[in-house]
Amino acid sequence: MAEVTSVQGPQWRLVEVGRIVLVSKGAAAGKLATIVEIIDHKRILVDGPTSGVPRQALALAHVTLTPLVITKLTRGARSATVTKKWAAESIDEKWAKSAWAQKIKSREIRWGLNDFQRFQVLILKKQRRYEVKKALAKAKKSA
Repeated sequence: MAEVTSVQGPQWRLVEVGRIVLVSKGAAAGKLATIVEIIDHKRILVDGPTSGVPRQALALAHVTLTPLVITKLTRGARSATVTKKWAAESIDEKWAKSAWAQKIKSREIRWGLNDFQRFQVLILKKQRRYEVKKALAKAKKSA
């Protein structure tokens, strides 16, 4: 009997209605929105109900696709519908838990540090590095 093989598609993210995007340029930079309609091969209509991104057309070059998707969102859905589906799928919570959002948050916190706080971070990193080296040496010695 022939062996059954499974064919998997590529792992890249599709531009699709309901895909959550991170706006990278413009007045809404750094905010989340969802694709409501695909205008053409370079532009999309987005709506960000909770993030404050107004319903607008954006170039695909000005957004970054995320792995999050609002399932079963119809093309050209109204803002109220997008808001309900956004809340039902708990997009804000999923985004906050993602490594991507946490990295952005830590970068913003680091950017906001003053001179003395950056010095404290330097000292803490040195202390951590010392403890790791000490534990590694202990593990090598016992092995």
